[in-house]
Amino acid sequence: MSFLDQEYREIITKAVIGKGRRFVQDTNTVTPSHRPSSILGCWVINHIYNAKKKGNDVVEVSGSYDINIWYSFNDNTKTEVVTERVNYCDHVKLSVKDEQTINDEVEVYAKVIQQPNCLECKIANQGHKIVVEVEREFLVEVIGETKVCVKVDPDGYVADDDDWDFELSDDEFDSIDPDFLASDEEE
Repeated sequence: MSFLDQEYREIITKAVIGKGRRFVQDTNTVTPSHRPSSILGCWVINHIYNAKKKGNDVVEVSGSYDINIWYSFNDNTKTEVVTERVNYCDHVKLSVKDEQTINDEVEVYAKVIQQPNCLECKIANQGHKIVVEVEREFLVEVIGETKVCVKVDPDGYVADDDDWDFELSDDEFDSIDPDFLASDEEE
């Protein structure tokens, strides 16, 4: 008995063939132009990223963001904002993988679960540098072609147009606006 004689069929379809998630905490050191007296605020902005598959079980998410630090200096008599661009490259291991893929042509999607965010910003022990702790988290999905095996109904249900009632009721006719398509520019 061959595969086609049985009541099963293989369907080739696009599906999620891999998933992974990664949480990262980074420590960045920023050197301002003046010796800081105190930190007045810290923001992480301008986040951009892209993702691509690396090998069989890793997605590489690379990107950048700007750290803006508002600080005082000169014994808290003056303020300034220092901005530093941070580049990163995170490797997200695929925890869910489908081994039944058809080919190597895949699409990779990365979704930010936690945008880069400042957890802590403080003046370093040496006093001239600022240390910023940033967190971020990604969910990645790899989409590719795979096979799905389905059982075939031997009786084979066939939908019949007669099963549908396309008749309009009197109530539906009463609710029709006869001027719906009328033109405003009647002559």
